This record gives sequence, structure tokens and C-alpha cells, in this order.
Amino acid sequence: MKRRDLAKSLVLAGAAAALAPAAVQAQAAPPPPMPTGNNRLAEVLKRGSLRVGTTGDFNPMSFRDPGSNTYTGFDIEAMTLFARDLGVTVEWVQTDWATLVAGIAANRYDIFSGASVAMGRARVAAFSLPYLEAGTVPLAKKANAGRFATWESINTEGVRVAVSLGTVFHDQAKAHFPKATIAAVQTPATGYQEVLADRADVTITSNVEASTLIKRFDQLAILVKGAEMRNRRPFAYVVPQDDVTWLNTVNTWVSLKRIEGYFAALESKWLPAG
Repeated sequence: MKRRDLAKSLVLAGAAAALAPAAVQAQAAPPPPMPTGNNRLAEVLKRGSLRVGTTGDFNPMSFRDPGSNTYTGFDIEAMTLFARDLGVTVEWVQTDWATLVAGIAANRYDIFSGASVAMGRARVAAFSLPYLEAGTVPLAKKANAGRFATWESINTEGVRVAVSLGTVFHDQAKAHFPKATIAAVQTPATGYQEVLADRADVTITSNVEASTLIKRFDQLAILVKGAEMRNRRPFAYVVPQDDVTWLNTVNTWVSLKRIEGYFAALESKWLPAG
């Protein structure tokens, strides 16, 4: 071998030898370190499960089948994917609307599956970035639709308005219908069941739930058009107020999924128009 070729071979061999450890090191690079410290993200990853508080009574967002004890719905599907993206399993924790914030404060669950943003709740818990917008509509039997054609017609003495205790609709009913009789019912009773049983004339709920109820119960009707919805508000996930790391993690996931069109696809699947 010529001296020039030998020198060239030695240079190339030396370069390959220098690159080899780096290549091996890159292939054997350890996974990112687990977060440490006193924060919910570290707890969730160490535990290997995400505890999701949910009521199971807000179809089509969160619905529990009492026979199989399984959950389905918009928020159920979203939270299942969130857990999967974190690399953990999901654990459903049954709760109710009246105690959802207390459950967060008491560390019964890591996140609540989705609720309308309200200042009363924000005093003791934190909300993620919104993932959906909804509004309030009145719901009654079709036979009474002519009697309650407007919001103002409901605000009349003798009209019975049923709402679920502890929900934002309870406060809204008192504000919108000061002349009517407001009946706050406790879980498992619901406002629409009171209407169906003729124990109430009207209930108010989210257009999200109302669109599903009128398909399930042919007797029910939404009394106003979508443009006349009141109390338009965002839906967001509820997390502990004092954990910025966990809130940032949830917000990052919501932002990514909104941009990817994931929430728009869920809306098309679970929230039929009308």
C-alpha cells in the first residue's frame, strides 16, 4: 500500500473510532428523568395511574352505566387519551357536582373530567385552558313549549323550575327567575326527571346535555333557539389550585389537542347539533 493511501486509511479509521462511542452512547441514552418534588405530575407518574373525578350523570360528556360500572362520553374519551399520553392508566373516581371542588382539595382525584368555568369554583380550584364552549337553555315538555316560548315567560309566579343542587344552573335559575319557584334536587335526582314526572314545569341545563336529552326523550323540547342561549361559558378541566407544574402539564396537552383538531372531532362525535 502506498504511503499516501496508508495515511488516508489511518485518518478514516481514527475518525470512525472517535464517532463509535458517541453512536453507542446515543443508542443507549437513558430516558428523560422522572420529575421530582412535591407536585401532582410526579405523583401521577410514580403511581402509574391518573385519578379522574367524574359524575357519570352528564350525558354525553360523562355517562356511567350502572350495570357494568363503565363510563362513556366526550370527557371520558378525552381523559382516557390524556392518561395514555402521560403513559399511565386511568382510574375513575365517582363524585357529584356539589363536592367536585372539595374532592380536588381533599386529593381524592388528580383532575375533574370537565366542568363549566365559574368564579365560585375558581376561588378554591384552578381551571385549565378551555376546550369547549357551551350555554344554558330551558327545557320543558313539548306540551308546554307554547306556554314558555321565551326566557321572560318562565319568570312568573307559580312556575316550578327544577335544577340540580350544587350546579351552576342552581345559581342561574335564581338569577333568571326570581319570581318563579326554584326546586334544587339532590343526586341522583335531576332537573329533567322532575319535568318528566310533572313535579316541575321547566329545567335549565347546558345546550350540550339538552341536545342529548331531546333525542332520548321525545316528550322534551328546548324552549329557545341557540342564539338565545344565556350564560355562555367555557368548559375546562379542574385541577388543584396550588400546583403550577400540574396545571402547565394539563394546559400543554389541551393546547396540543386543540391545534390537532382532536376536540373538534370529539364535538362532532358526541354533540349532535340541534
